[in-house]
Amino acid sequence: MEKRYFGTDGVRGLTNKPPMTAETALRLGQAAGRYFRRDTGRRHSVVIGKDTRLSGYMIETALVAGFTSVGMDVFQFGPLPTPGVAMMTRSLRADLGVMISASHNAYHDNGIKLFGPDAYKLDDSTELEIESLMDRGLEEELAPADKLGRAKRVDDAQARYVEIVKATLPRRLRLNGLRVVVDCANGAAYKVAPAALWELGAEVISVGVSPNGFNINDEVGSTHPGAMAAKVKEMRADIGLALDGDADRIIVCDEHGEIVDGDQILALIARSWHKRERLARPGIVATIMSNLGLERCLKEDGLALERVQVGDRYVVEKMRADGYNLGGEQSGHVVLSDFATTGDGLMAALQVLAAMVEADKPASQILRQFEPAPQILKNVRYKSGAPLEADEVKEAIREAEAELGDSGRLVIRKSGTEPLIRIMAEGDDARKVEKIVDSLVETVGRAA
Repeated sequence: MEKRYFGTDGVRGLTNKPPMTAETALRLGQAAGRYFRRDTGRRHSVVIGKDTRLSGYMIETALVAGFTSVGMDVFQFGPLPTPGVAMMTRSLRADLGVMISASHNAYHDNGIKLFGPDAYKLDDSTELEIESLMDRGLEEELAPADKLGRAKRVDDAQARYVEIVKATLPRRLRLNGLRVVVDCANGAAYKVAPAALWELGAEVISVGVSPNGFNINDEVGSTHPGAMAAKVKEMRADIGLALDGDADRIIVCDEHGEIVDGDQILALIARSWHKRERLARPGIVATIMSNLGLERCLKEDGLALERVQVGDRYVVEKMRADGYNLGGEQSGHVVLSDFATTGDGLMAALQVLAAMVEADKPASQILRQFEPAPQILKNVRYKSGAPLEADEVKEAIREAEAELGDSGRLVIRKSGTEPLIRIMAEGDDARKVEKIVDSLVETVGRAA
């Protein structure tokens, strides 16, 4: 069955347009609350965190109304990174965790991510069951007046998250003497990230820590790493760290402002953990978008690269199923399952800093672990329909795959969060890759 509300990472869309309306949030709260309500005679609870978007107030209020109307108590954290919400779900023994965020999108979008009582994102079957509850009506499921839920603000969630994150840095290490730029994207980590780094000994230079409801991810953060790189060069910092709006992903730059993506971060952590015998299995999990260079790099160390479809929850599902403890995405999601149940940008940053301290080398000497294969990704916006089903597009894809042969890869997919077709090709011949992508963009554009 095709989902109506949930995409690759929760429910997401333009604020006040379906599905991201107060009405939908209310029904989602009622349906998810009903689904996770256990008939054990005890009080049921849900924890809610959010990023710094103006619309977060509206969505949070609607969700609180939905959850309390079906008898669930609500604990509200305010701004807290997505992985922090997952951690607090398990720490407080809640039945459900909710993060209100559209991650790296602009302020006018928002989203709702759900975590089960085990602190993992919901699987497809659970999301479909919740959608079914949303559509069938929940009037008969509403709690009687004396069984309504209560809502309460929790003030120490940020401090608890900071302590959990700090504990992931090897105990023998400190960040004393490191000058670190951290760009918090005017998002959920604007308080916790600088605090954690400073408490671990670093000299911290903060960027993107003045949210106003409208400036989340606005020319800052992991999707705009130029701000971080410029500040690193201006302040002669040792390294730059850029988080996204909900702080579940990280992009890094060295002391010269040279930027590396999630693939290089994964390679660095994988090799570091492999040397310390910390990898649960000889390999990692990444997605179909990760660079061919990462696969070749890991192979040199006898490590495998398992690929899954795009989306960090699919990475986590594969890690759990096959026993891997490291995985992630090129976009900067890094999942360290020894510590967290979802991507955590700040935890990943600490692993990078740990490797840097242990090697006693500048960032420029450790961040670039491999030479990436030429890779080009372009997007085609479409209004409606199924452009990838057009005969002309199918034929063009077949021809492109044949031209790349065994020396490259082609990945074409619909975005799960925006009306875009993403076209990616990579191979050893940069000109051929560019020509193939441009040709496919033109063909898909005609069908869109």
